[in-house]
Parts: sequence; C-alpha cells; structure tokens
Amino acid sequence: MKLKLLLFTLLLVSFLGFGQRFSLTKNAKVSVLTFGPGTSLNDAFGHNAFRIKDDSKRIDLVYGYGEYDFEAPNFYLKFARGKLNYMISRHRFTDIFYHYSKHNRSIEEQVLNLTFEEKQQLFDFLEDNYKPENRKYLYDFFYDNCATRIRDVSDIVTKNKITFELPEGIEQKTFRQLIYEHLNRNSWGSLGIDIALGSVIDKNATANEYMFLPKYIHSFFSTAKLDTTKNLVKSASTLFEKKSAKNSTNIFFSPLIIIGLIAIVIIYITYMNYKSKTRSKWLDILLFGITGLIGVFLLLLWFATDHTATGYNYNLLWAFPLNLVLIYQFKNDKVKNWVKGFLKFLIILLCLMTLHWLIGVQVFAITLIPLLLALLMRYIFLLNFFSKS
Repeated sequence: MKLKLLLFTLLLVSFLGFGQRFSLTKNAKVSVLTFGPGTSLNDAFGHNAFRIKDDSKRIDLVYGYGEYDFEAPNFYLKFARGKLNYMISRHRFTDIFYHYSKHNRSIEEQVLNLTFEEKQQLFDFLEDNYKPENRKYLYDFFYDNCATRIRDVSDIVTKNKITFELPEGIEQKTFRQLIYEHLNRNSWGSLGIDIALGSVIDKNATANEYMFLPKYIHSFFSTAKLDTTKNLVKSASTLFEKKSAKNSTNIFFSPLIIIGLIAIVIIYITYMNYKSKTRSKWLDILLFGITGLIGVFLLLLWFATDHTATGYNYNLLWAFPLNLVLIYQFKNDKVKNWVKGFLKFLIILLCLMTLHWLIGVQVFAITLIPLLLALLMRYIFLLNFFSKS
C-alpha cells in the first residue's frame, strides 16, 4: 500500500511539474543559454536553448531545439535525404548543467529584457511546441536549427520588435568561412563538409544568417535592440567556464597526411609506368571507380535530397560521375578512341575547378590538393600512353 502511495505521489509531482500549464509570476526570468562546442562533429558548433526560471513556482526548465530520435524508422536514409524530423526537448536545468559541465562545455546565460506578458507568451509557446503533435520539425543546418529557432521564437513573442545588426568587430564572411571557425580545415569533418556542400554556401551571410551558429546568437543578442531603443539582453553571465584541455588530435591520421600518402603512391606508380611503358590497370579501375561513385553521391545530394546546401557543387569537376563508364575500357589492353577525348575533357574539368577556386565561385578542401595533382598527372600519363598505343 505504501508503494502504491509513493508511486501516486511521484506521478502527481511529475504532472504538476510538467503536465500543467502554469502562469508565471512577475519575478520569472527568461534567458538564452549558449553552450560551447564539444569534441565530436555533431556538437562541434555548440548549442542554444531557452531557460525559464520562476523560483516562486519552482520552475527551472530548459527548452532546446535539435534533439533527434535514433530509433526513428529509416533514420540514416531520412538524414541523408534531408527529411529527418528533429524535436524540441525539455529538461530540468540541473540535468542540463550537469551534462554540459561534465563534458567540459562552457555555459553562458543572457537574461532577456522582456515584459511579463512576453515571458508568459514565450513559456506558453514553448509548452505548446512541446506537445507530441507539435514537437517535431524538419531540420535545416543553415536555416532551421537549434540556434535559428531561438532567434525566430524570440521574434514571434516580441512581435518582430527585435533589431539585429552586425556587432562591432565582426567581419563579413561566407557560410563556409563561418563553418571554418569551428572546424580544423585539416580534419575529416571539414573534408566531408567541403566535399558534400556546394557553392551555395560560398555566398556572404547576412546579419540574420550569421545566427545559424550558436555563438552568434550570443553575439547578436548582446547588441540587439527592442523597439530600437531598449537592450534585448538585460544581463549576462558565465555559468560554467570550459577548463583547458590538451588537444588529442593525431596529425599522422589527418586528411592531409593520408591523402598526401595516397597521392604519392599514385604519382610513384605513374612514374614507374612511364619508365617501363606499361599501365597498372588496377590503379585506373580503382581511381575512376572511386571518383565516379563520389560523383554519383554528390549528384544524389544535389537532386535527390531536400538539403539546401548541397546544390551547385563543383566538386563534380574532379569527382565526375561518368568516370564509371571508363572502368570497362580500362580492363582491356587497348581502349576505344573516344577514351582519349574523354581524358582531355577530364583535364579541362580540373582546370575549370582551379578557375572556380581562384575566382571564388566555390572553395574546395585544401586537403584534396595532393590528390588533384596526382589525378592530373595520371590523366596526362594515360592520354600520352593511349596516344602512342
């Protein structure tokens, strides 16, 4: 009987703490939390959330956008196609503080200068969003993520009275340059992003668009105005400061070293083929197979997904999908005459890629440079080899 009473009490407390819609008191505090970057790629850009604190009602909750369910049907396929639903989360502040401090991620708080009515509207909005039927939304890394939702929801509850401008000292940058602020360009995460995302992220971001990154939510909110006169942020503080830690990155397994070694092998084999006047068929089949498959993948990202940042990707100039057509030809000792024309075309594509890079149409991964040089040398060798055979 005592156990049943205890369970009933726990359920009642849970219901009162989470299930009921509360009216906040005038002493309630609404703030934006900014969490520093983590060590893995999925948390390398940080996180934002709203905090609703009302000591009189014993409320101290954190609402964040960007949670996802690994158990969702076809999770990886939906993620790849840009059709994965993310969710709003709700946690006790003590749990959130424990989690981020345990993982040594900084926590900064900005108390918003809102009226009592606006605080209540924000709380009601978040609670309504947290209902099962409203909880999910279609995530977009640049335009609808955990950071942009903080900006957009703040705009809604203040009826678009917030004015955002570039804070002093912040330089104009492209989306890709903003990403580089959080990633080492000689990292596998940066390489993957540079290959998968197209030239659409090489345009200058507007002041509003900077806020796809959590740290810029913090920066832009700190200088934002309400009704052009009142500061949006009433006060700011650091709740947890990241402790210094050693960087455990192993440079010997970095993309530049690995790709550089692969390029050296390709160049060495090409040189030996040139000296012996032979051709390593396996190498050509491997190179054209891999670059062709990467090209097919990039085309699918461009045309078969809902991702906004994978379009107009000129990595297709080196990862050319039709390279797969040559695999059958390279199995033979002699190739058709059109193969020589195709090789000339591939050399031209590499030159076009260089031009696109130089004039700023698209920025490519610097770690690819050794591979691109090796491909160019291999194409020139093959063209010369087939011209003499």
